[in-house]
Amino acid sequence: VQLQASGGGLVQAGGSLRLSCEVSGRTLSGYTVAWFRRAPGKEREFVASITWSDYSTHHADSVKSRFTISRDKSKNTVDLQMNGLKIEDTALYYCAAKLRGDIYWTYWGQGTQVTVSS
Repeated sequence: VQLQASGGGLVQAGGSLRLSCEVSGRTLSGYTVAWFRRAPGKEREFVASITWSDYSTHHADSVKSRFTISRDKSKNTVDLQMNGLKIEDTALYYCAAKLRGDIYWTYWGQGTQVTVSS
């Protein structure tokens, strides 16, 4: 499985960005795909996840009501729509995938930088 993240950039506080994680290599039936982020000097943090087959989602409390994870079946991507961005959302954002029920995330994409300015 290959994961390719894109869509990061520089945006002012209150603005929006849409990240995309392109999935290739095999079908992800039975998998969960997630977005994580790592801010400078902080631990990696879970942001949101979606199950490939039934599209059920889960969002971290810190982003709930502002961020939305979705799957684009036609493009084979998992997207993260980020609205109402805050300075504290500045981080390197990664996408990852694992089989449902697994503890550890098996596949990781490279990060895409999101920088929110005041």
